[in-house]
Amino acid sequence: MATIIVLTNQKGGVGKTTTSTALAAGLVSFYHKKVLAIDLDPQGNMGFSLGLDIEDGRTIHDVMTGRTSAREAIQETDYCDVITSNILLSSAELDFNFSDRELLLKKSLAPVAADYDFIIIDTPPALNILTVNAYAMANYLIIPMAPEILSLLAVTQIKETIDSVRESLNPHLDVLGILLTKYNPRTVLAREVKEMAENIAAQIGTCVFDTQIRSSVSVAEAPAHGLSIFDYAPRAKPSEDYMSFIKEIRIMMRTKTLQEVR
Repeated sequence: MATIIVLTNQKGGVGKTTTSTALAAGLVSFYHKKVLAIDLDPQGNMGFSLGLDIEDGRTIHDVMTGRTSAREAIQETDYCDVITSNILLSSAELDFNFSDRELLLKKSLAPVAADYDFIIIDTPPALNILTVNAYAMANYLIIPMAPEILSLLAVTQIKETIDSVRESLNPHLDVLGILLTKYNPRTVLAREVKEMAENIAAQIGTCVFDTQIRSSVSVAEAPAHGLSIFDYAPRAKPSEDYMSFIKEIRIMMRTKTLQEVR
């Protein structure tokens, strides 16, 4: 059964989609894992970043409304399999108005989950029914955040949703860590936000990743070419940082697995 990792933050512009695509591509390219990437953001940026036409083919909205199966919606890319999204998903709150709607994604993906080592889910910048669906099936959450006060505030607001999902839907939901993106260690603000993020991480039973993702124009350019950051700019600082980040994730997950066995 796949390990399910959800990238989440209700604040936009924090590098959530960039991190999702880098994680998916890195697990395939460097560790030869079989990965399914799911785009739950109506903007559809994840599929676009991996080189797909998000207006062509079936989407996660079609899967969750029962118009097609998860297997039929899967598209192949040079990096991983993807189920795309588009603007139709923005009507999710109205479309999914029945009982057990929080488990709709989990039930929809159940037939394909065993085919993959990892499922990476990119969520919208909101705490809505789509986000709750992702949390309900996740093994791990990763919270990307930029070193800004508003981004920090958004992380504090996630705690209530995490607690609610743990109580009612997914008691084993584990927050793997907070990832600082667009990071410049030379600025006072970045260092101060990092310290505050560590305090918040302690409150939700997690940590701030040792790796920070530094800024570079290559991060913004790569999606336009449908390439991962590793292929577009392999020597850029974010490429080095994301490689370190993925290594750190794998070490943390192995440690947690060993602790559970004991």
